[in-house]
Amino acid sequence: MSDKDMDCPRVEYSPIIDRKPFKLPDNARVAVWVIVNVEKWDFNKPMPRTLAGAPGGANVFPDIPNYGWYDYGMRVGFWRIKEVLDKHQIKGTLSLNGAVCHTNPRMVEECVKSDWEILAHSYVQRVLTEEDERDVIRLTVKTIRDFTGKAPRGWMGPGINETLNTPDVLTEEGIEYVADWVNDDEPYPLKVKAGSLIALPYTVELNDIPCHIIMHGDSSAFYDRARYEFDTFYKEGKTRAKIMTVTVHPYVTGVAHRCGFFEKLFEYIKQHDGAIFMRGFEILDWYKQFAK
Repeated sequence: MSDKDMDCPRVEYSPIIDRKPFKLPDNARVAVWVIVNVEKWDFNKPMPRTLAGAPGGANVFPDIPNYGWYDYGMRVGFWRIKEVLDKHQIKGTLSLNGAVCHTNPRMVEECVKSDWEILAHSYVQRVLTEEDERDVIRLTVKTIRDFTGKAPRGWMGPGINETLNTPDVLTEEGIEYVADWVNDDEPYPLKVKAGSLIALPYTVELNDIPCHIIMHGDSSAFYDRARYEFDTFYKEGKTRAKIMTVTVHPYVTGVAHRCGFFEKLFEYIKQHDGAIFMRGFEILDWYKQFAK
């Protein structure tokens, strides 16, 4: 086995200093991509994520407090987040478990009315297995297409996870970009057996789950972190444009003690000339033209 065998087979190493400077529409410095993750948790299964443990470390079923934590986001938190984005005329990307089209259709309907992008995020919130992967991808795409009238162009795996086969299956099922890879500030092509699949810059740093739930940041932590990142990107964007991805969950950012800071972030960004907001498919289409 050679040293090269340790490399990821999907990604060609490309130092950013060796590429031509990335350019954005209207010579913008920073494109901000806002993603709202809306998931479907199965009440009859262990919760995909937990905040409140049972006394004595017991495993309990049904898991009322953790299901309720998630469900608050669906009932209340999502609408706070959407109100902020609507107020600032920002079209978001809805990272959507396909089952939500059936279980919580009002959420999807309102996003379609607001011209949000729909990004396929599997069917329910659980990690794919190789045995069911293609069927789940196909079901997710079909459900979103049937409900919204448009097939999703992008995919994000639950927990931003993939199997070794996922990129090839996605291209075969008509997906054009993925948001699972968090290793760059710019889009780039993944290696696939046939066709084209572009990795758009996603993030585990400007993501409210790690920031607030894993690292236990206080209510302003996400705002502070995002503002510092924007400042760096804005400075670098004078010579090399940047894509800044902001990703949130309704049951985390949508709670009352955090959502005000979410709004403050956009108030701050909009004070800067050369900051624009783009949806995933807009970044994809622009990149394809730029890379020609």
